[in-house]
Amino acid sequence: MQLSKADNIQSTKLDGQTWLLLVVNGLFIVANAISGTFLGVYIWKTSNNFLLLGWYTLLSHCLMALTFWTAGKWVKEGNKMMCLRLGILISAVFYTIVLVLNTNSVHYIWLLGIIQGIAAGCFWLAFNVIYFEMTNVANRDRFNGLSGIIGAAAGIIVPWCSGLIISKMTGNQGYRIIFILSLCTFIASVIVSLFLHNRKTEGTYEWTMLSQVLGEADTPWRSVFAALAAQGMRESVFGIMIALLVYIQTGSELRLGNFTMITSLVTFISFYIVGKWLKPKWRRGGMLLGTIGLSLAILALFIGYSYKVLLVFGIGTALFMPLFTIPMTSSVFDLIGSTDASVRNRVEFVVIRELGLNAGRILSILLFLLTFSINQSPLVINCFLLIIGSFPIISWLFMQRQLKSTF
Repeated sequence: MQLSKADNIQSTKLDGQTWLLLVVNGLFIVANAISGTFLGVYIWKTSNNFLLLGWYTLLSHCLMALTFWTAGKWVKEGNKMMCLRLGILISAVFYTIVLVLNTNSVHYIWLLGIIQGIAAGCFWLAFNVIYFEMTNVANRDRFNGLSGIIGAAAGIIVPWCSGLIISKMTGNQGYRIIFILSLCTFIASVIVSLFLHNRKTEGTYEWTMLSQVLGEADTPWRSVFAALAAQGMRESVFGIMIALLVYIQTGSELRLGNFTMITSLVTFISFYIVGKWLKPKWRRGGMLLGTIGLSLAILALFIGYSYKVLLVFGIGTALFMPLFTIPMTSSVFDLIGSTDASVRNRVEFVVIRELGLNAGRILSILLFLLTFSINQSPLVINCFLLIIGSFPIISWLFMQRQLKSTF
């Protein structure tokens, strides 16, 4: 278990438990990739309503933030592995409910948003604490790179297969099949997680750690929290819009699967290169390049929403995203491991990290709902996406102190 900054001077190799954690994470990603890409399309086809998707996402992020904060006590004082497994099982329950409700799901969007938020909160809180304990400064970039590769590999194959299944079936039969496949994969992830060892966490959970830390006069967490919120601003809206724009433009789940396959292939290559070669001393420059590239890619959308233009945007985003996410994630977790005191309170600091991300996600969805309730013209959508999509630059600016400390 990681105990101090000095302990972090370790081998870059990953042990068996860390590889097993990657497998659990990979199965969770695959399960979501099977259906997650098409869930928004499924809701859209039934409702034709951007705002309904916005409300679903808002509820999900709000419940995710609340779950992070409340489940922190369980993870620190109880069994974090049980929290991880509960998150996976609730995700399975989510797709079971979608299967039962079928097209009536749009009438229970509030319920789906709540369940999805609780599932994601339980899983990602436990996963991030376990990930922190299993990695160190020397191998954290490698772990993040491998995690990105697994996600990209799943994106290359899985959504394309799902799109093919949906396109070959009549009515909603294809959707029912992919929801069942997601359910089965979540169960497989739970089974594999049984082989992970639980790691004891000492101390009592500090409910007010966020206010305590941000109230300190010279804490790096103020700027890091702002950087995380800026990162969350982009994640939320783009998670809704891009797949939906591809489907609206093409009217084909198979074309959406093709889009995801191509962009995920680029992501796979980019994560492999960045994860393998990016050194801590290069994080600052690499992250700057990533933020600029992500913002420039959005300009392609001002040409129009044709499939080719969306593909150019998707490839550009896939190419530069690892340069942003790997330094950002590794630097924040390095900060958590920088002192013995912060390591002892690693659960609280993981919660602070997730609350920062969700603060940005919630704010961006509120702006999405406000903007789209007033105007949904292409120019307004493009300007909105450009503004929200450029927030990684703000993340880079707020991360300067932390990025410089890695030199």
